[in-house]
Amino acid sequence: MRLLFKQKLFSWFDSYDIYNETGNTVYTVRGQLSWGHCLKIFDASGHEIGMVKERLLTLLPKFEMYLGAQYLGCVSKEFTFLKPKYNIDCNGWQVEGNFLEWDYRILDSSEQCIANISKELLNWTDTYVLDIHNPQDALCVLMFVLAIDAEKCSRNN
Repeated sequence: MRLLFKQKLFSWFDSYDIYNETGNTVYTVRGQLSWGHCLKIFDASGHEIGMVKERLLTLLPKFEMYLGAQYLGCVSKEFTFLKPKYNIDCNGWQVEGNFLEWDYRILDSSEQCIANISKELLNWTDTYVLDIHNPQDALCVLMFVLAIDAEKCSRNN
């Protein structure tokens, strides 16, 4: 399954549209006014299905993930010097990325690839391609990508 994650060009808060391979909107993500990042995820019919929320007052950035009201886990940035490293406290997954932070792989505990995430260059807004091996993992993968993108956005501001 392939999803395209595109940030909206003129948006006051973080706002993204997530498309499938045929160009249909699968998810919409809307940022809310809050301390830290709070991103709500809606399905194609407008129902809220998930949320990624930054946990405040932590030494390094942490983002909690919710499926509806159920807590799924946390993505946190680890202290490193050269390349960013993230700890995922959910599903036994882990993230590996390159130095420029444009390409990531999400792996399960046995090092099997769950998804490949790559950033498309030469676009007006941030655009990521999410190649997900099992469509049932799509929402969790999207939450991980949102958390990592929010952390990078906070670091660059």
